[in-house]
Amino acid sequence: MPGETLVRTGPLCHRGEVFRLLGLLGALSLGTDLGSGSPLDESLRRSVVATRFATALGCPGDQVSDVLYASLLQHLGCTAYAHENGQRWGDDTAFVRLAFGTDFSDNRDVWRTFVTGLAESSGRSRVGVLATTLTTARKDATLGPTATCEVTRQAAGRLGLSDTVQVALVHALAQWDGRGYPDVRGEQIPRATRLVHVASVAVQTDAEAGRDAVVPELRRRSGTVLDPALVHVFVERAGDLMDTGDADPFDLALQSEPDPVRWVDVPGVREVSRTFGDLADLKSPWFQGHSGAVGELAASAAAGLGLGEAEVETVRVAGYLHDLGRIGTPSSIWDKPGTLTRSELEQTRLHPQLSERILSRVPALAEAGALAGQHHERLDGSGYFRGLGGAHLSVASRVLATADAYRRLVEDRAHRPGTAPARAAERLRAEARAGALDGDVVEAVLHAAGHGTASRGARPAGLTARQVEVLRLVAAGQSNRQIARSLSISPRTAEHHVQDTYLKIGCSTRAGAALFAMEHGLLKDG
Repeated sequence: MPGETLVRTGPLCHRGEVFRLLGLLGALSLGTDLGSGSPLDESLRRSVVATRFATALGCPGDQVSDVLYASLLQHLGCTAYAHENGQRWGDDTAFVRLAFGTDFSDNRDVWRTFVTGLAESSGRSRVGVLATTLTTARKDATLGPTATCEVTRQAAGRLGLSDTVQVALVHALAQWDGRGYPDVRGEQIPRATRLVHVASVAVQTDAEAGRDAVVPELRRRSGTVLDPALVHVFVERAGDLMDTGDADPFDLALQSEPDPVRWVDVPGVREVSRTFGDLADLKSPWFQGHSGAVGELAASAAAGLGLGEAEVETVRVAGYLHDLGRIGTPSSIWDKPGTLTRSELEQTRLHPQLSERILSRVPALAEAGALAGQHHERLDGSGYFRGLGGAHLSVASRVLATADAYRRLVEDRAHRPGTAPARAAERLRAEARAGALDGDVVEAVLHAAGHGTASRGARPAGLTARQVEVLRLVAAGQSNRQIARSLSISPRTAEHHVQDTYLKIGCSTRAGAALFAMEHGLLKDG
């Protein structure tokens, strides 16, 4: 299970049966760096600085561990409001980065950092951005943080993180002066979160403005965003706390974890991977459930082809995580209903490379990472990102690519409706005849898919069939009025269904509902 604690016995792996949780999360945190518009490794650097700070303050080992995980995963919910921010601003990752870098209690900083930055990223005028900010501020200040906190809470629970880490993460958007989210102030904010806030501002400022700007920026935010007492201690020791030299931040983070370190077994690795795959799918309503479906389909097909148990599990994990790199591309591109420009197309084609780069960081995921990097390759060399031919593509790689191709065909996308399962099967067989896909693998995937038939097990949370329909429409981003039209019911009835569904699943936002639906396999299988 995720989060099991054992005595430290090795750097990343124990007899091939359990793996360092921090090693897995440290690698996958690069995905949250992408989603928050941060330089890769910033989450790792933040965790090192925050852990040093907690240690310097004399925190006991369990509290240091809480700070380590809370700082590493500060942006765990970064995709929760990505679709909405993409619609509003064009580049959702730029929005998240600028929001974390802005002191909203200082109007000058709002103009200098937030408004100017969004104008540059969107190509709009600063006056236009300011006008949009003012007209949408109240709505976004409520819905965005609520969605982020709901997704963070659910994801942290699925990762097996302690209650104290979960609470610290849910307060990631709080401020010392009470102007953040949730509505708390001062020492009502968990101490671990306040430590992370100071480390976060320090590391982000260092990355964007240099080391000399760190102390002035911390002092400027002291008493508004940050705990002034913690700022006072940090600035006196900033040199030692910030100095990481040329060391790899991944290694430094692993060394920072107090004993006993936390480990996960193979099922735990599977759940960690599934969780991050679901978070990646939140990038756009068009992707929700895709990664989980690909992982299960690919694993079933791999087993049908006679691959060994370990290789089947690797294929499953690779399926869950193959699109992690999508987080780095703006949601507005994935959501675009028309033809992509050449530049936009090139951005989308970076995602297999980014997925591989993230997963290759830790040996436990290296094989899955290699497969994820090849999921758009084709036997005739027509795929991307390397243009590999059949001699370089293993059976496992061919299975993942074919499972992904099938799922993409039967799922709706912004620019076209999904293909009927029978027609999708014809398309895959045609690609096999043309030499792009492996014919035997195509048949194994189609057999595993059952041409879109789905079993009907018990529904979670006591949901009715109609509430599952409503949940799917909510996850797709439909309003109450749109749901009413889709289901041929009155808007008032649709509103009642939505509220009853939210009540049963314990969520109140589209992103929270979508993550619940993905976790429990409630999205249409096609």
